[in-house]
Amino acid sequence: MHLSREPEKAPDVQGVRGFRWDALGDPFPRDCLPERLDGVVYCPGSIRLKPFGRLREQEFRDDLELNLMGAVRTLQATMEVLKRGDQGSVVLFSTVAVGTGMPFHASVAAAKGAVEGLTRSLAAEFAPDIRVNAIAPTITDTPLASRLLNTEEKRQSAAERHPLKQIGSASELAETARWLLTDAQMVTGQVIAIDAGLSSLRML
Repeated sequence: MHLSREPEKAPDVQGVRGFRWDALGDPFPRDCLPERLDGVVYCPGSIRLKPFGRLREQEFRDDLELNLMGAVRTLQATMEVLKRGDQGSVVLFSTVAVGTGMPFHASVAAAKGAVEGLTRSLAAEFAPDIRVNAIAPTITDTPLASRLLNTEEKRQSAAERHPLKQIGSASELAETARWLLTDAQMVTGQVIAIDAGLSSLRML
């Protein structure tokens, strides 16, 4: 099952039902949950790039509400059915901007930094029954980032900032999430960087 504001736009996968849910305003639809879950992925995100002096307090609150509190509500609603599964797994989403200082990222980096703290805390609290990890991607070719990648010049410039000279793809992130959900039985409390080397390499 998947929950989103526009479930009709999701790919049609046999046996997977979509339900309408807005993480910012709707109560979590507990009635649609199955009796047990083996995994939960919370992947809404935001890209609010502004100089710190132009950011309003409400914008910080909005980013925190979507990225942190939406994850909190989701996990509190699904915790009991996750416990009924076999070796449950949770995957949250952070950003490369948390571990790598970037100008104009104060609001989203603060919100996603809270997500990383939640990841590690819950990994300790839920062990050994439920693994909890996060993915920290660089800029990724999705509709959310479309205004930053809507010309070939912008795409090339974004790629050049990375040691591997490329930007992220949704399929790479999905494959990492799948691995964390199913195969990574020895991995918990980790933030996995999918960032073409941006956070850890300096090319001279």
